[in-house]
Amino acid sequence: MAASTESIRSHFPALERQHNGRPVAYFDAPGGTQVPRAVADAMVDYLFHHNANTHWSYPTSAETDAILTASREAAADLLNAKPREIVFGANMTTLTFHLARTLGRTWSAGDEVIVTELDHHANVAPWRALERDRGIVVRVARMIPETMQVDYEHLASLVTAKTRLIGAGGASNAVGTVNDLESIARIAKDAGALFFVDAVHLAPHELVDVQRIGCDFLACSSYKFYGPHAGILFARRELLESLPFPKLAPSPDTAPERAETGTQNHEGIAGIAATIDFLASLGEGQSRREKLASTFAALHTRGEALGRTIWNGLSALPRVRLFGPRPGLKRTPTVAFTIEGVTGETIARKLADDAIFASHGDFYAQTVVERLGVPELVRVGCACYTSEDEVQRLVEAVSRICS
Repeated sequence: MAASTESIRSHFPALERQHNGRPVAYFDAPGGTQVPRAVADAMVDYLFHHNANTHWSYPTSAETDAILTASREAAADLLNAKPREIVFGANMTTLTFHLARTLGRTWSAGDEVIVTELDHHANVAPWRALERDRGIVVRVARMIPETMQVDYEHLASLVTAKTRLIGAGGASNAVGTVNDLESIARIAKDAGALFFVDAVHLAPHELVDVQRIGCDFLACSSYKFYGPHAGILFARRELLESLPFPKLAPSPDTAPERAETGTQNHEGIAGIAATIDFLASLGEGQSRREKLASTFAALHTRGEALGRTIWNGLSALPRVRLFGPRPGLKRTPTVAFTIEGVTGETIARKLADDAIFASHGDFYAQTVVERLGVPELVRVGCACYTSEDEVQRLVEAVSRICS
């Protein structure tokens, strides 16, 4: 990949921000990334020059239809899916509630869903709602606290003849663990169950391939990989065409629009295409998918090195406790930690005083934090614009807090 970190950073106006006289270092990427200029330009261009509703016989409506089609094609390239398998929505959480409600219409009381303790609760609450509303049984596969990985043997032991779906995160937004999705897919397939993947934290760090994974559904949110606040759901076409999605009778009954309720966030969807094209522009290859593969491979190498530097730097400090797989294991460049005797909020505030923006709390991965036996975590994550200098600033700032 020809693009250097410096050239990538030039695309992000947010990096020009100063706080307390210093340039801001954004380590809050696991909660949402900054946006390149081209993405905002595409959204503004849509609103100023193409803004209309869909499927009508005048130019701006036809242009809107074409923009939405182009965005489905871009998202399909990102996920290795077909454009008609791409559903847009507000965010991953909303899309997952919508999908769960739809699937619940086809299940009976006593049918079972399996999730894991490592999951973000966006892959827990939608299925728990079916437990309350339709008598579905939710079973939970253990997380191994020592390794912060899913206990795959325990997951497999939970499967019964009534298992209808297994839902799992692609990667933990709290501690960076990357799950073995292909193994979970095999467990689901052997059980005749559907497989849903929450790829919100995986999609920014690994080029998703729904064909290789073997999943039936996969959801992510573009604001986690340099895009607008909008969600993407992949669903196998035969499922999109057959499932009883709640919808208005006059609305389209063809895939994928039958799964989209109401007027969509057209400017956000235009921004999704621009986001994917921005990522592709950083790589090399003939097709958009090939360029994306080149980009993600290079960013993975950089992220791995930055994550290792953070881990090694923080692990050398007194009173710091790190959480997540060690460097060298399959993980994202997301590092969670605590400092003995200092609250997460205090750590985050002190880092912010040094113009380092980081998150604290449970990050909606509440069960993970409970199983680790800590009240909260501080989380720092690297993005495509994270520099080595910023990583050194982070380690030095945490060192000052420890002392």
